Amino acid sequence: MNTQTLLTGQTLTFSGNPFEIPWEDCIHINRTGAVLLDAGRIVIVGDAETLKTQHPQAKTISYGDDLICPGFVDAHTHYPQTAMIASWGKRLIDWLNTYTFPEEARFSDPEYAEAIATRYLDLTAANGTTTMASFATIHPHSVDALFGAAQKRGQCVVTGKTCMDRNAPDDLRDTAQSAYDDSKALIECWHGKGRAQYAITPRFSPTSTPEQMSALGALWAENPDCLMQTHLSEQTDEIEWVRSLYPQARDYLDTYEAHGLLGARGLYGHSIHLTPREIDRLAEVKGRVIHCPTSNTFIGSGALNLPALAARHIPLGLATDTGGGSSFSMLRTMAAAYEAAQHHGQALHAAQLIWLATAGSANALHLGHEIGSLTAGNYADIAVLDLKSTQAINQRANRSGSVWEDVFATLMMGDDRAIRATWIAGVAVHG
Repeated sequence: MNTQTLLTGQTLTFSGNPFEIPWEDCIHINRTGAVLLDAGRIVIVGDAETLKTQHPQAKTISYGDDLICPGFVDAHTHYPQTAMIASWGKRLIDWLNTYTFPEEARFSDPEYAEAIATRYLDLTAANGTTTMASFATIHPHSVDALFGAAQKRGQCVVTGKTCMDRNAPDDLRDTAQSAYDDSKALIECWHGKGRAQYAITPRFSPTSTPEQMSALGALWAENPDCLMQTHLSEQTDEIEWVRSLYPQARDYLDTYEAHGLLGARGLYGHSIHLTPREIDRLAEVKGRVIHCPTSNTFIGSGALNLPALAARHIPLGLATDTGGGSSFSMLRTMAAAYEAAQHHGQALHAAQLIWLATAGSANALHLGHEIGSLTAGNYADIAVLDLKSTQAINQRANRSGSVWEDVFATLMMGDDRAIRATWIAGVAVHG
């Protein structure tokens, strides 16, 4: 029985990092391209007519002038905040106490966790996102809920139990020992099983005692193939709070480094207000900085100087940071990343933005060998973009002089209506 599927349309492929070499030398759009899928993987990417001739038995799905690109990879998000996205007002700490912690407390109910996990994966698939790195809550079953829902879809997900043993409500606190024990058990249950990837997850330095940070650092040393995700230098008043809680630390990053939580498999969300020493250390160890521009704007945190970090060869990912971010859309996030860079005098090209949301984020998660690009052997995680999805975008496309102008218009003005289809492991899950 033939199981091959041929997707035809305009195809987007990468051969390098557009922040290190000119984008036109490493990112390519084939106007008459095709992608052959089989058994959940990409078999080959090439010219449509050639592949039709070579694989006449393949089921062909024509997307016309739509852009076939890698599925989006959201490198920092909070699936438990799905129901409270776009909550009004507040700075970071007040926002956590007013909205986030009460919502996360509801995850003591396993059925509620399962319902939100399913809803979240539905919403993200509708926006072309095929992989995400998400915080869970302190409840171990909140991790089970997201991994379980993703497993049913054959989906690659990174998540971990959020650990907090201070400066949080009593019903959302664990201990240094229980954080270690729960996380260790979850690693043994899920990590590397199917497409599940575990991330050791201290929420951030203010909500973990030095004892808990050390326990999680020890756990990471015992499981070095796991990722570690946290927050770093999101707001200036947060940084002052960290300084008061860790008076011996040289800076915010040092609160992680001193407890074994700095490394190349570390994901440091936000990282807006870094000191020169922190930038030097991240560059030295290749720690991953995850840019969350919609959240940074929504909560008033600031505008990350992404081009400056890219110039230091710090690996970068892009993220919605829902629910601090006000949209599930990586298209909206790319537009916000463009706007943030403009604050620093840089106009990012559409090719750089879409690379950041796909291959860049995949590389940040150390998953570039499996996702993030239309490459033979990779999982067939694919987003198909309608480049004329709304009246406003269509009229702009009718005046454009190149396909890249069309792509840029969709990145700046697109939403879920631009997602023609989403494929996960070779199965169309949306559209």
